[in-house]
Amino acid sequence: MTTDVLEVAEQAVSDMIAGSFTGVSPTASAPSVTLEADKYEFDADFQLKVATHTLRDLNFMRKAGHLIKPEYFEDVGVQAMVNMALRFYQKWGTVPQTAIAGKQLLSEDLTAKVIRADVKPLALSAFKSVFGASADLSNGDWVAAQVAEFARHQAVSQAIYQSVNLLEKKSFTKIEQLIKMATEVGVNVDSNEYDYFEKIEERTRKRIDKAAGILPPSGITTGQNMIDNLLYHRGWGRKELSIILGGAKSGKTTALINFAKAAALSGFNVLYATLEVASEILSERLDATITDIAIKDLGLKMHEVRSKVEAAVARSGKFKVHEYPSGTFTPNQLRQLIERYKSPALMPDGSTRDPIKFDLVVVDYADIMAPNFRSTDTIENSKNVYLDLRAIAFDENVAMLSATQGNREGAKATVLNATHVADDYNKVRTVDIMISINMTEEERANGEARLHFAASRNQEGGITIFIKQELAKMKFIASILRIE
Repeated sequence: MTTDVLEVAEQAVSDMIAGSFTGVSPTASAPSVTLEADKYEFDADFQLKVATHTLRDLNFMRKAGHLIKPEYFEDVGVQAMVNMALRFYQKWGTVPQTAIAGKQLLSEDLTAKVIRADVKPLALSAFKSVFGASADLSNGDWVAAQVAEFARHQAVSQAIYQSVNLLEKKSFTKIEQLIKMATEVGVNVDSNEYDYFEKIEERTRKRIDKAAGILPPSGITTGQNMIDNLLYHRGWGRKELSIILGGAKSGKTTALINFAKAAALSGFNVLYATLEVASEILSERLDATITDIAIKDLGLKMHEVRSKVEAAVARSGKFKVHEYPSGTFTPNQLRQLIERYKSPALMPDGSTRDPIKFDLVVVDYADIMAPNFRSTDTIENSKNVYLDLRAIAFDENVAMLSATQGNREGAKATVLNATHVADDYNKVRTVDIMISINMTEEERANGEARLHFAASRNQEGGITIFIKQELAKMKFIASILRIE
């Protein structure tokens, strides 16, 4: 299937889910007519060629066997051959290869009625084509390279056919699951190869350039050089998920706001999705921390606030805030939002907004997101949210920053560590760094707190940073007292 056709297929079901077939009956809107009429490059000859390789080419099966399913083949006789080949390979780790071995397998399947009586003539015909003198075993590597797209083409086609009946039942979640699974078939077959020994020279050059200051850090700054220097990427890592751990009312949102502000003021583009605090309140807090004016005095010094915020624009990146009700925002919605900003947009005044590629994405916060596909298992739901957030960070090359709640035991602890994560320990396994917010009542009264590296994948763990805060001005870190 060509890329254009795959996009048409995905769009067809997307339109169905979005309700854009309004006024057209599900039967009339079914895309199966067009898909069935065109065979594209994956026609009967190509499918027979794939089946031939599954039975006779071990190298091909090692490369592509995991992507192939009998139901992807239109001829039921060819399906029977592929089914035979896959079962043999799974059991013995090789292929039948010869007609003699193939005949034995075919006889066994006929006797055991794995191949139905009505399919027998078609199976015998396919057998002769696969093992006959004219069987095409050429270009095995090329065929293997095409299998990922072939498998995805067939999987999407089948998912769309199944979705038509589901549409009549209004099973939109099931349709979304089917299409998502189908479009992901073969996606990772060509994972990026990295030759460790060959790349030592490249790694050395990067290290030399970093030491010389020629190659800037890849991290997104926290706004605090001392903290940046403790982090592996000299800031929040791109393609990574960083989490702030804290108890109730410990300042998680204030931390996220301040880290987002620091990135924006340093020229990075920031997307902030707030699920708990209204955009208006969040903006008030940002005004306070950017202008160094107490939040209670913003109304009294409104013109000074405006001037200082406008002055900050010249040196800043983009800062986009989106507000969603708790428990409704999914990772898929976040991914779609990021994609939307990557394209030009027509503004209400008729101007065109340039595409925006974000550097830092902040979700306030992950625990109150909804999974893409909700199950009755709350731990599974939580795990999937965190895995999806990290996947988005990787796919979009952004630093992903969020927060999580501490458990009841953590509320009694002097230092929150990884065991004090609420609900699901999978969070700890998924994140790249988790920094906890800690304070005693005495520290709170003195405007002090401690940040502790509770879990870390790439940098040293167990570090504690003692900080001074000015929460009246929404400054999560006014200064760093010391590091232990």
